Amino acid sequence: MRVTRLPEYVGVSALGIKIGVVVPGTGIVQMIYDALAKCDNDGLLASGDTVCVTESIVARAQDNYVTVDDVAKEVQKRLELGPSAKLGVLFPLLSRNRFWLVLKGFARAVPQGEVIVQFSHPTDEVGNPILHPDLPKKLGKCNEDIITLEEAGQDRLRHPITQVDYVDLYTATITEQGAKARLYFCNDPTKIVEAGPDAVIVSNVHKRDEIRATLAPITDKCITLQDLCNTPQSAWSEWGLLGSNMSSGDRLKLAPRNSDEVAEQIQAMVRDNLGKNIEVLIFGDGAYRDPSTGIYELADPKPTFGMTPGLAGRYREGLKYKYIADEMWYQGANVSDIENALKAKAHEPVDRQSDATEGTTPRRIEDVIASLADLVSGSADAGTPIVLVKGIV
Repeated sequence: MRVTRLPEYVGVSALGIKIGVVVPGTGIVQMIYDALAKCDNDGLLASGDTVCVTESIVARAQDNYVTVDDVAKEVQKRLELGPSAKLGVLFPLLSRNRFWLVLKGFARAVPQGEVIVQFSHPTDEVGNPILHPDLPKKLGKCNEDIITLEEAGQDRLRHPITQVDYVDLYTATITEQGAKARLYFCNDPTKIVEAGPDAVIVSNVHKRDEIRATLAPITDKCITLQDLCNTPQSAWSEWGLLGSNMSSGDRLKLAPRNSDEVAEQIQAMVRDNLGKNIEVLIFGDGAYRDPSTGIYELADPKPTFGMTPGLAGRYREGLKYKYIADEMWYQGANVSDIENALKAKAHEPVDRQSDATEGTTPRRIEDVIASLADLVSGSADAGTPIVLVKGIV
C-alpha cells in the first residue's frame, strides 16, 4: 500500500529506517539517499519531512577514529609535556564509553609523571553519582573544599545501573600506564591549580569554556577536550574529543566532521532526484533526563552536530489547546465552535506572552527533533540509524 501522506488525524510521527552495514569508506550520502528513495517509492517521504541521521554512521563512514596512542601524542604536542609531567584532569564524565579511553590516552602521555583527577560531586555534570549528597555536611565542609578519597570512605557511590566504581576504574587506568594517580573531589575548579599541574585539561562538556575562562588567569596551560584532535589530519573533528566514544580495542570514534555539509548534500540529492524538499539533521545524544536515576543523557556537546539551514533559528512552539477548549467551553461554546476556533488559531502567529501559550515553552526545533530521533533509534542501537520525522515543521 502506498502512503502518499499521513491522514489528517495523525500528528507528529517518527519512523525508524533500516539500512545496511556502514564501514569506513562507505558512501554515506548515497547510502542514505538510497534508503530515502525506497521510502519515496512506498509513499513515505514527502516535502516538509525531516530526515535525522545518527552521527555514528557519518563518523564511521568518514573513518573518523583515533587510538589511545594518538590521544597521548596529541596531549604531549598540544601542551608541550614530557613523560614526567603532572597533568590535571578537571571534572571528567564518569563513563566507560565517553571517558575511560580518553583518560587512558592522557595517562599514556605522562607515563613517568602524575595524573591529577578532580571530580565534581555529588555527581558529574550529567548526573552520574559519585558521593552521597550529604557527605560535605557530614564532614563539616563547604562546596569549595577538597574531599579526599580517605575522607569519602564508604560514602563513595557506584553507578546505579552498571555498578561500576569509577574511582577504582580511573585509578587503575592511570597506574596501568605507569603514571601516579591522585584523585579527589571538589566543586571549585581553581583548586586543581593548587595541586601543581604542568597543564590542565578541562574535561567536562557543557560548561567547558566558562571553566577554562576561570582558570586562564591562574594557569598558563589550560585546554578543553575540544582542543584535542580538532585540526585537519587523517582523523579529526571540529569538536575534538567532545562527543567521542569507545570503539573497538584502544580506538575512539570521534564525532563526525563537517556535518552541516553532509546534511546539505543529502538534502540536495533528494531534491534533485526525488523532487522532495526535506530538512536533514545529524544527531547525537538526545536531551533526555532519566527520571529513575536522575542521569541526564546528553554527553555530547549538543543534540545536533549538523543540519540544513532551514532548521536554524526555529522553535517548536504553539498554543495550549486544552486551555482554549476549557475557556471556550465554560463560556458556553459548543464542540463545533471550539474545533473551528482551534483550526483558525493554528494558522495565526503565536503570542508567547498570551495565556493560551502558558506551559508551552518554546524549544529549539533541532533539539526537539534530535531528542525524538535519539529515543526512536535507541542508544543500544535498534538498527535504524535514520529516523524520518513527519509533521513537526
